Amino acid sequence: MARSSVSSIPREIEHDLAEVQIERSPTLSAADFQSLSGAIIDSVERVIDGKRTPVEIALTVLLAEGHLLIEDVPGVGKTMLARALARSVHCTVNRIQFTPDLLPSDITGVSIFNQGSREFEFKPGPVFANIVIGDEINRASPKTQSALLESMEERQVTVDGVTHVLAAPFTVVATQNPVEMEGTYPLPEAQRDRFMIRLSMGYPDAAAELAMLRQRESSSPLDTLEAVVTTEQLLAMIHAVRGVFVSRSVEQYAVAIAQATRNDRDLRLGASPRATLQLVRAAKARGPRWPRVRAA
Repeated sequence: MARSSVSSIPREIEHDLAEVQIERSPTLSAADFQSLSGAIIDSVERVIDGKRTPVEIALTVLLAEGHLLIEDVPGVGKTMLARALARSVHCTVNRIQFTPDLLPSDITGVSIFNQGSREFEFKPGPVFANIVIGDEINRASPKTQSALLESMEERQVTVDGVTHVLAAPFTVVATQNPVEMEGTYPLPEAQRDRFMIRLSMGYPDAAAELAMLRQRESSSPLDTLEAVVTTEQLLAMIHAVRGVFVSRSVEQYAVAIAQATRNDRDLRLGASPRATLQLVRAAKARGPRWPRVRAA
């Protein structure tokens, strides 16, 4: 089978990308969107030194209503990035430390019998938050990992036959270490496909590492980090991303990329249709942050 090539962007797509248009929101303009995005990035960079690209990618996933998987060696700031992003926006945040003995009900919640009312009451688990940080997700059993599947895709949790809808926005930021794989359970393809982006932090350069030593000699900058965006502003930004116009030629280019991965003999598994959707959503979330954006 011939290998497809999508290395260059068609000329008509370059024209479409030159002027990304946003549907005018009654509460958020294009300039406000750029200002709020910059405020979030600057806030996270107070904690994460010299990692502008990973910070921007994390914000892209949040605005595109996706989920982020951060995979790298220990000590490079995976959990710190997730916590800094969560603290920079004013919304509910829960952290789950995945361990081999963690149960699915420890994530989703459980129904408890109330002897006073003689009825079962549902006690929500930590997944009921706007941002859920899953630390070392590959250390939990596959049964526990699958507890996140419904919430990540359907944004709801079903316990004892009753469906509970998760509040918007909802984003899962999970971390895992590619080393020390003893006693771990690699994520199945079905769950990895639900993450919009898999990100690697990498080591900081010498200047960033020196700055980190000076800044964190006596305290952590995370302790003084405060929210720079309210929940209402974040929802308005997400609404603006949904309204970004995507031309047919851009959609065709995204499909061509996905098709190329499925026809490449060097790839064991190509991109799924869900991956094509997430690619376009991520592109829509990045578009409004460039200065050339103009309101429609």
